[in-house]
Amino acid sequence: MPSPFGPPPDVARAAALDLQARLPALTEGKMFGVLVVEGGDYLAAFSGMLDGRWNVEGFVAPAFDASARAAFWPDGEAELARIDVALAALEPIRAEVAAAIGRDEAALDELRIRHRLRREDRRARRTGAGATQLHALDQESRGDSAERRRHDDAHRAQRDELAGRARQLDAERARLVALRSERSRHYLHRLQDTYAFPLRALFAPAEPPGGAGDCAAPKLIAYALRHGLVPRALAEFWWGPPPPTGDRRHGVFYPACRGKCLPILTHLLADIAEPPPIYEQQQPGELRLVWQDDHLMVVSKPVGLLSVPGRSTRDSVETRLGATVVHRLDLDTSGLIVLAKDATTLAAMHRTFERREVTKRYIAWLDGDVAGDEGVIDLPLRGDLDDRPRQIVDPVHGRPALTAWRVLERRDGRTRVAFSPRTGRAHQLRVHAAHPRGLATPIVGDRIYGARARGAGDRLLLHAESLAFVHPHTGASLEFADLSPF
Repeated sequence: MPSPFGPPPDVARAAALDLQARLPALTEGKMFGVLVVEGGDYLAAFSGMLDGRWNVEGFVAPAFDASARAAFWPDGEAELARIDVALAALEPIRAEVAAAIGRDEAALDELRIRHRLRREDRRARRTGAGATQLHALDQESRGDSAERRRHDDAHRAQRDELAGRARQLDAERARLVALRSERSRHYLHRLQDTYAFPLRALFAPAEPPGGAGDCAAPKLIAYALRHGLVPRALAEFWWGPPPPTGDRRHGVFYPACRGKCLPILTHLLADIAEPPPIYEQQQPGELRLVWQDDHLMVVSKPVGLLSVPGRSTRDSVETRLGATVVHRLDLDTSGLIVLAKDATTLAAMHRTFERREVTKRYIAWLDGDVAGDEGVIDLPLRGDLDDRPRQIVDPVHGRPALTAWRVLERRDGRTRVAFSPRTGRAHQLRVHAAHPRGLATPIVGDRIYGARARGAGDRLLLHAESLAFVHPHTGASLEFADLSPF
């Protein structure tokens, strides 16, 4: 069986298209999958729940044991609900106590302000005052001190009681939060132990990510193995509107995610499927020196070569040249990259990049006709914790990412674009090209964000063509060009 982490085989793609012809329109998008089994039939599944249900006619059942789940999960949900009720009941009491403490502090603040104003007035009146007037002013000062003592004496017991009450409520809330966390983890572990594969052990020592085991692919493989069916080919696709992150498109095929599914599918398919493709095992071309001096080096990186060593290979720009990469290019991206030969130069160049004093230009062919001729894309990005190295748009937690773009050419249903990134986030240009709120047109050959499967020998048509900056030591303006090969 071909790896589920690569492009879907034709037989699985055909089965998926057959399923798509029968799927209704969805108001909320979802990942679906098909598994072709020996004999030519195929199974279908969806990720998570569909219309609030785990079991839907025509789709395989979840990978967990439903009867075992039913034996404890309702009681677990009821226990967690009782804890939630107790937590909710604390909040108005905590708010009432906090309000009382606030009123007491406000009264004390008002007294302090009044005394401060009177003290400033007395200070002004002491200038040129006689003995009798000074005595009267001293009496006023002692009167203020006495008023403060009376206030403190009158409110001390109440203030201490409120502070003690607040501590008790905070402690009770902390106890309930900890209890809910412990009981939730207890029931979750019990549920995870009912799956048709050792879910917790596969992710140990870490906890399984949320939703692990409920994706379409693990459901399909687990079901097939339970029923003595032989898996032959798998395909997964998104159906419906894109998710809030915008990184899935209607009807597009996607490989199984690595964050949630790699350990599970590797376990289930150990003797059945090809190993998952390791991207770093491509055969890269040769580095080409563009320019160097005693401090810096500029080279042209080929497709398939890492900028820095990876988990599965040491081969990279850094290890080949013995210098330190200042900024990185994706494995799939070719073009200009700068290296520093010493720590002082590296630190200076990092500051230059951080201040956005480097001008970069990339050339790309996009897989479609881009709307408009130029503009700026502003979509914050962060890593997808469940599917690295994928990046997703996140307006709340993402880091700022800005890209200026301009159309250079339109031909045969594709668009040649010049990108000028103003920030340097991972996969920035690839996401900004593919995202519905970006150009909504992925870069040709993009195996992560592209709308079409990538064939053997295809490359990502993205090239870092020009680079300009001021030399950190000489102050000279440097500009380099490496014309796009496509």
